[in-house]
Amino acid sequence: MLIAMPGIGDPRFAHSVVFLCAHSEDGAMGLIVNKVVDGMGLSALLGQLNIPLKRPEFDCSLHFGGPVEGGRGFVLHSPEYQSDLSTLKVSHQFSMTATMDILEDMAQGVGPEQRLLALGYAGWGAGQLEAEIAENGWLLCDATQDLVFSVANAEKWPQALKSIGVDALSLSATAGHA
Repeated sequence: MLIAMPGIGDPRFAHSVVFLCAHSEDGAMGLIVNKVVDGMGLSALLGQLNIPLKRPEFDCSLHFGGPVEGGRGFVLHSPEYQSDLSTLKVSHQFSMTATMDILEDMAQGVGPEQRLLALGYAGWGAGQLEAEIAENGWLLCDATQDLVFSVANAEKWPQALKSIGVDALSLSATAGHA
């Protein structure tokens, strides 16, 4: 996962924690996992899609996944769920599905046990993310199901920093190079 440094420069990424779903020489794609879309959740989204939420206890927040394709939905989830159409296995702990059937399953209460629903994604072209990391825009930490799915959104950034031994109060917005 990526942890935004205080001097990231783009306010959309301030204090963001980004789960990297794909990374190659062609670029990278990830989802911001700690910023919600105010006033919007699964039930509201399903209502717009005319899908009834039959299990209200499965309602969840809708996250701002990033500034790219803001109308496109993604569900980052635990790996036991497999869409009949298309699920990307990101790692042994995480999968991602971006097809309508997962929303229909979630509405029925048969979707993934752990899930994070996001609109939009964060994307980087070839070499762009590596350059931002080299310029001290991001720190890296391991992704855990607890951090992604269980920690409160407001606590994800400081908890991600803590997981690599960094105190948020000790960070500076200005970068230095030795």
